[in-house]
Amino acid sequence: MMKPTVSSRFLGWALFPLLISGSTAFGNVTLPAIFGSHMVLQQELTLPVWGCANAGEVVTITLGNRTAKTTADSKGKWRVDLEPLAPGTPPLTLVVTGKNSVTLDDVLVGDVWLCSGQSNMEFGLNRADHAPTEIAQADDPQLRLFVVNRTVSLDPLEDVKGTWMLCTPQTVSNFSAIGYYFGRDLRQRYQRPIGLIASYWGGTTAQAWTSLSALQKAPPFTNEINVYEKVVADFPAAKEAYPALLADYQERKKQWEIAEGPVYPAAQKQWIDAAKAAAATGQPVPPRPQPTHPMPIAPPVPQGGPDTPVSLYNGMIAPLIPYAIKGVIWYQGEANVGNGREYRTLFPRMITDWRERWHEGDFPFLFVQLANLQAPQTQPSQPGWGLLREAQLMTLALPNTGMAVAVDLGNPKDIHPKDKIDVAQRLFLAARHVAYGESLVYSGPIYDTMKIEGDKIRLSFKDTGSGLQMGVPPWTPTGIPPVTPTELKGFAIAGTDKNWMWAKTEIDGDQVIVSSPQVSQPVAVRYDWATNPIGNLYNKEGLPASPFRTDDWDELLPLPLVPASVSPH
Repeated sequence: MMKPTVSSRFLGWALFPLLISGSTAFGNVTLPAIFGSHMVLQQELTLPVWGCANAGEVVTITLGNRTAKTTADSKGKWRVDLEPLAPGTPPLTLVVTGKNSVTLDDVLVGDVWLCSGQSNMEFGLNRADHAPTEIAQADDPQLRLFVVNRTVSLDPLEDVKGTWMLCTPQTVSNFSAIGYYFGRDLRQRYQRPIGLIASYWGGTTAQAWTSLSALQKAPPFTNEINVYEKVVADFPAAKEAYPALLADYQERKKQWEIAEGPVYPAAQKQWIDAAKAAAATGQPVPPRPQPTHPMPIAPPVPQGGPDTPVSLYNGMIAPLIPYAIKGVIWYQGEANVGNGREYRTLFPRMITDWRERWHEGDFPFLFVQLANLQAPQTQPSQPGWGLLREAQLMTLALPNTGMAVAVDLGNPKDIHPKDKIDVAQRLFLAARHVAYGESLVYSGPIYDTMKIEGDKIRLSFKDTGSGLQMGVPPWTPTGIPPVTPTELKGFAIAGTDKNWMWAKTEIDGDQVIVSSPQVSQPVAVRYDWATNPIGNLYNKEGLPASPFRTDDWDELLPLPLVPASVSPH
């Protein structure tokens, strides 16, 4: 039985009427929305083209001088795999003909990248630093954009809502800032058409973007599977009760707006202005005003929400497969910081699952390591986001992956830092190596090995580039002055007692020597092990070292979750 879906572009998605996906009424030949005029097709790869028609109907597909025929199966589905197209192919027209004909014009051939994750990938260009200038210059007809509408589903869907658009100041304004900068840099360097498919949703977990069968593989993600199965089991009763609950909520909300409407919106606007002014001057943000009566809460939709495991894979990734792509850029993890150990398995499981389902081999998968947040580190080792960043670092063990370290690009007071161009440029450096085979320094120092030398530990690194150095972030938030480095910071050292002490450090070529007069027999080192660490180890190409630890000691301290004041939604 097909299960229901709900779709909306807005945060108020839960208030929209239910959209029930039943069997499609086939007749005319159709293509999914990812095929459209102005689309970009991936060069040098086999090109799957698929759609629906009457059962048994002969379908002819013509792309430029290529023609293929197939027959729709008993369910009315058809697919052909066209031969790869060469770089530099001029614009094409795709024509699909059965008893009717569908014509798609202005089809370009270049590279297609999927941009996915949560809110920092979703963060629009119009909210980023220097937005007016950047948006005004974002006029490139060879850069194409496709935004997947927010959709949750309990079953894998076969289509999405969205339209291919030329990149203009009007179309790019709300598009992912990281995605746009990444695509712009690709365009400038490789002089080929670039297609960007945006499929993201703020505040979402990796398990929501992972298929059910992937979660079920050994070792299974039992808790996540149970959550999904409970939503499925509860759906019939929830669906029946939902209309009455929704009507009651809408009436209570109407009454609340009558009571609070004259006062609360104005107070909210005043608070927003005051919060912006405080942030700009480095002052504490005033408390958010609260209404006299609590705002009514909308009832949960029967099919779960974006926090339901599997729901976003089903609604926003599965319908894109097997559209040929060059690779993926991914920024997510804030919603999973409560369980960094689980992420060690979950994140590579998700990547492997996507690759297996696309049947393109190990396509490039580039991701951002979480940026710094909250008060700066004060203790040598602090519970926080270290385990999640470590899980991201460990994911580099998968082939054709690359990581953009962003631990120096965050805003302590805002989980959504406005500097997206530096994040995108680091992803672009990784793409140049991983996806395009260039030989260059594309990563900051990555911990490799350690050697105990008496009361010191010598650390060796990979990706040291032209050498190690103290460095400074390329960006600092408004109100936070840049720091001039006077000593190498961020290293902690411990003996078998596991008591961490700040380390004295010395750069020795491509190695770092750490010690402490308080630790005579050291056994372990940690670097930048905190949610907002203070380390400043870079290579001379200006790329920061990833946080790391040499120990595997179990940490049972509670991990701080994202504070409500900086919700990722």
